[in-house]
Amino acid sequence: MATGNKILYIDDDDDVREVASLSLSLDADLEVRTSSSGREGIALAAEWKPDLVLLDVMMPEMDGPETLKHIKADPELASIPVVFITARAQVHEVHELRAIGAAGVISKPFDPMTLAAEVRQFLG
Repeated sequence: MATGNKILYIDDDDDVREVASLSLSLDADLEVRTSSSGREGIALAAEWKPDLVLLDVMMPEMDGPETLKHIKADPELASIPVVFITARAQVHEVHELRAIGAAGVISKPFDPMTLAAEVRQFLG
């Protein structure tokens, strides 16, 4: 039996990652895995093939836009929608993120009680 929708959340902040994972896990139809870096997240995405990637913008080493670029360049991963979760959610910043291929943007701080519903809007 299918487990539902697989969500990969990539964020270097342990606390934010844990809150997001817990809040998404409240939805029985969402299976959640997390990663603390862009490189690790790309490797996990290649192995696990999530239905959606949630991605922080500001991370050390490989930031969110760079991570997105790598995901979109990989034919195996390119069709996976990527949604940024970021405090940088002003109109021009959202336009810039969409212009580089993001399916959408969720603002930080997000509401843990509504995060799963927000995420569901981006699933096919």
